[in-house]
Amino acid sequence: MKSETDSLYRRLLAEGDATDAPERVRVDRRGDRAVVTLDEPQRLNVLSAPLVRQLRRALTVLDADPDVRSIVITGSDPGFSAGGDLKMMGAAIENRDAPEGGADVWRWIRREFGGIARLIAGSDTLFVAALNGPAAGVGLAWAMTCDLVIASERAVIVPAFGRLGLIPEVGTSWALTRRLGYQGALAFYLCGEHIDAETALRLGLVQQVVAHGELLNAADEWCSRIADMPPHAMAMTKPLLRAAADASWNDALTMEEFAEPTCFTTAAFAGNVHGMLGQRTSS
Repeated sequence: MKSETDSLYRRLLAEGDATDAPERVRVDRRGDRAVVTLDEPQRLNVLSAPLVRQLRRALTVLDADPDVRSIVITGSDPGFSAGGDLKMMGAAIENRDAPEGGADVWRWIRREFGGIARLIAGSDTLFVAALNGPAAGVGLAWAMTCDLVIASERAVIVPAFGRLGLIPEVGTSWALTRRLGYQGALAFYLCGEHIDAETALRLGLVQQVVAHGELLNAADEWCSRIADMPPHAMAMTKPLLRAAADASWNDALTMEEFAEPTCFTTAAFAGNVHGMLGQRTSS
C-alpha cells in the first residue's frame, strides 16, 4: 500500500516545485501592468506541474502588489494552452486504486487548477486573457474566468472535455451558461466543435478580435483603460459585477471539482487518454 507521501498530489507538487524544473512561465512587468506568458510552445503550453505551480506563484506575487492594477495572461505562439497534461491524466488513471483514489486527483484539481481560477476571480486586480491560438480544457477555463477575453484572428476555442469523457471544468460550466444559456452551453458541450475567433465574438465568449500581431497591443489598451479609472472604482466594481451576475460561481466550481475526479475512474476516459498517448508515441 502506498503511503500518503507517495500520493499523486504530493508527487505533482514535488515535480512542479523542483529547483531544477524548467521555466514554463514568463513575467514581463510594465509599471502598473504585467504580461504573464505560458511558455512551453513545443507542447502548446500544456498544463504540466511546473507550469501550473509557476503560474500560481507568479500570479500570487503580482496580485499582492498594490501597484499592479492589471494582468494579461497569454501563451507563447502558436497556442494559448492545450489544457491538461495527458501524462498527468494517465498517472491519475493509474492512481485510481491508491488509498486516496479520486480524492488525490480532487486535491490537484481544487487546490491547483481551482486555486488559480479562484485567485483570478477573487482578486481586485483586473485580468485580461489574450488568446493567441487554441485554448482548451483548464487553460480555456482560466481564460474564461478572466475579467476580459480578447482574441487574435488565430484564436480557437476547443471544447475538448466532452470527447474525453470529462465534464465542463474549473468554472467552465458557470461561464458557459452565463454566456450561452443552458441550451447553448449544452449544445457547445455535445457538439465539441472548434470555435473560431469571429464566432466566439458573436457568441459573447470573447470581447474583441484583432489581427494576430496586434494582440498584445490590444491587451495593453485595455490595461490603459483600467489604469485611467480611479483605483478604488475598478477594485470595487469587479467584485460587484461578479456578485451581480450570479452569487453561486463558487458553488458551481466546487460541484465540478467533486464530480470531475469520478470521470477519471471511467473506462471511457482511460481509453481516450491511453489512445491519445499512443498516438503521440507513434507520431
